[in-house]
Amino acid sequence: MKKIKLLLVDDQELIRESLAFVLNTDDEIEVVGLAPDGQQAIAFCEEIQPDIVLMDIQMPVLNGIEATKKIKEKWPAVKVMILTTFHEVDYVSEALSIGAEGFLLKAIHPNELISGIKHIYNDGTLVSQSLAKILVSQIQLSNKETEIKKAKFGLTEREEQVLKCLSQGLTNKLISEKLFLTEGTVKNYISNIYHKLDVKDRFQAAQKATNEKII
Repeated sequence: MKKIKLLLVDDQELIRESLAFVLNTDDEIEVVGLAPDGQQAIAFCEEIQPDIVLMDIQMPVLNGIEATKKIKEKWPAVKVMILTTFHEVDYVSEALSIGAEGFLLKAIHPNELISGIKHIYNDGTLVSQSLAKILVSQIQLSNKETEIKKAKFGLTEREEQVLKCLSQGLTNKLISEKLFLTEGTVKNYISNIYHKLDVKDRFQAAQKATNEKII
């Protein structure tokens, strides 16, 4: 039976050794390398191309996010599963966007970790339930903050649409075509936006929209 070749990447030797011991007890998993940072993880991938990389985030030399990006660019077939803490959840979206297949909390039970590794190996993706709850809460909070920002400036839905187009660098003509408005109406909306945001031009409007997270 072909075993899952696993590379462990963590800057703490105790964690590396402990995980290696636990994972090697499973008949379907073989830990083929231990790396203390992202740079050495890339070197291991060059040499042995593991099936899965179990990646820490905060490490010296090269962190887990940058290492994941480089690994996925060079060896897209190598799957990356990131072990994280509650304090590092901000990295989850970024890592998933660059190709990481899974996220699990470091406090996970060994049996769940082994199951997760096998799930990822069989072309699954995985974000632990506790992490998923945190992500959902963050999204809901972000959406609520955005609504508060919009209410603060009193922008109408149509003004928000025009402001978004402004931020994309569209001319009045293009905005009118996109939103099915006359250029005169677009100019009126832009004038209202300038007044409500207390800005003088398109650049300032776009910058304030970004800084205040209105769009």
